[in-house]
Amino acid sequence: MNGLLVSTGVVALAEIGDKTQLLALVLACRWGKPVPIILGIFLATVLNHAAAALVGVAVTDFLGPEILKWVLGLGFLAMAAWMLVPDKLDDDEGEPRAAKYGPFLATLVTFFLVEMGDKTQIATVALAAEFQNLWLVTLGTTLGMMIANVPVVIVGNKAAGRIPLALVRAVSAAIFAILGVMALLW
Repeated sequence: MNGLLVSTGVVALAEIGDKTQLLALVLACRWGKPVPIILGIFLATVLNHAAAALVGVAVTDFLGPEILKWVLGLGFLAMAAWMLVPDKLDDDEGEPRAAKYGPFLATLVTFFLVEMGDKTQIATVALAAEFQNLWLVTLGTTLGMMIANVPVVIVGNKAAGRIPLALVRAVSAAIFAILGVMALLW
């Protein structure tokens, strides 16, 4: 159960101000159709994070417990530092190439691709390696992604200016730092 709760909280916090959250805002403004956008975000996240969690669980089979402890600990500490760096939406990601296929497919394809190598995907790999539960981590990281992105799609830019992103980044960094120290002391 810890894998679910920690994964949900970490990704929900990490996603605030992330480029995929900015992408959700762009898609919501572009299409004005929240249901297909939310469904696209959900499916893209499930596919992406399930693959990432699978890698995380599999990596523990190849590494011994001592090496895994150091990889996870240092990885979580690196994620803590990365959380302090604000994200931005790259210019070429603002208008999805898949836009001609409608809001669902545009969201599905764009979200899946933008999430590749993103901090929440990397966090999913690390969380799955830590908790050794593909399903709970995938469920948790997907839930965290939805918690952070669904309000953006529904409310749009009205709430965007009211979120203290520096505080959210600091809290996310602290959580990753705690996980890193815990992994190193394990």
